[in-house]
Amino acid sequence: MVVDTTTAPVTGTVAGVPFLALPPACAAQAPAPLVVGLHAFEPPRSQAALAGAIPMAPLPAWRIHLGLPEFGARLPEGGVAEINRRGEQDYLLELFGPIVEEAAAELPRVTDELRAVFPVADTPVGLVGVGAGATAALLALAENRLPVGAAAVINPIVDPAHLVAAREHRTGVPYHWSAQAHQARGWLDLTAHAETLSRTGVPVLIVNGGLDDVSPPEHGRALHDALARSGTDRAPEHALRHIVVPDLAHAIGPEPGLEPGPLTPAGVLTDRALTEWFHLHLTAPRQVQAPTRP
Repeated sequence: MVVDTTTAPVTGTVAGVPFLALPPACAAQAPAPLVVGLHAFEPPRSQAALAGAIPMAPLPAWRIHLGLPEFGARLPEGGVAEINRRGEQDYLLELFGPIVEEAAAELPRVTDELRAVFPVADTPVGLVGVGAGATAALLALAENRLPVGAAAVINPIVDPAHLVAAREHRTGVPYHWSAQAHQARGWLDLTAHAETLSRTGVPVLIVNGGLDDVSPPEHGRALHDALARSGTDRAPEHALRHIVVPDLAHAIGPEPGLEPGPLTPAGVLTDRALTEWFHLHLTAPRQVQAPTRP
């Protein structure tokens, strides 16, 4: 069943994944491009909170934000206590890694079902992610899981070792780096995917918060520079950008991060940057070869 185009948010579930959809700014313009968003472990930690943090209201595109695996309606048996147990047991192998992997893997089938439900254009999608959601979005892009027209990531976890170190500092509990953990780190290290990411030719915007102590600006700059070195002869002009929003922290919304909060000045700047990026790279048609599904 196809939903009616409206000016109000639409909520539901596709392929077992909960979503919140914001209609395009020009409701009469249908079909419209599709932008798919993935939230973070920290605020915004739900699809509704992500929609409030980066509404991109002037964008003539459907912005459809997904709930991450193991969050919200998809909490495991045992709820938050079980999530906390997994984090204490092995944050990288029991929590961060599996959630990022599953979020990236389910994007193709979720996007296919969204196309059957909403009046979206048959063009490559835009990808948005915050924190862990940003890592999942770039992983899906690197693995060529679906046709992508443009991507924008906010405070991405470029290397999970930095995340583990931040957690060690906060909890005072050292992390045991097993052989499996080192393998997972190598797989989730986005700079290691720079060559494959740049080969896609997809425009990528990297946004870092100047107050982020988990994924500080130098991490995003390192990813930007690795992409630039790998893609100097492939990427179209203005297809790679790194910006720092001075007053933005790692969490880009208020606790508990489940509902939309008021936009801060830093949030307004971030939202404006994403809106302009997708206006530039997504609303204009681009020829992108559809990937072979794994």
